[in-house]
Amino acid sequence: MDPAVRVSRARAAELLDPEFVEVGASGRRWTYEEMLAGLPEMSGATEDGPRYEPTAFSATLLAPGLVHLTYETLHDGHRARRSSLWRRGPAAPAGTALRMYYHQGTPVPEADVQP
Repeated sequence: MDPAVRVSRARAAELLDPEFVEVGASGRRWTYEEMLAGLPEMSGATEDGPRYEPTAFSATLLAPGLVHLTYETLHDGHRARRSSLWRRGPAAPAGTALRMYYHQGTPVPEADVQP
């Protein structure tokens, strides 16, 4: 969510698994290459523009090297519930950083916004 990472293909590639897939809050499906190419142009990629405000993080270890992360974001007046799977690649040595393998964002209807 850091604008400096969003505009840097190299930094974003460090966080995304090569088999990354996202289903965004818009419903669009993104692949690894599409996300790396599109991130610099997406909202939230400039220091002086609207930024993502994350809250309510929860993480669950599903298996060694596989974590399910959930959280909510507020961005430019819109809330979304988000879910991602972070994994250590099958051939990666133990201790290697986890990378985002899957991400999904779901818009939160105004009627369902919690105080």
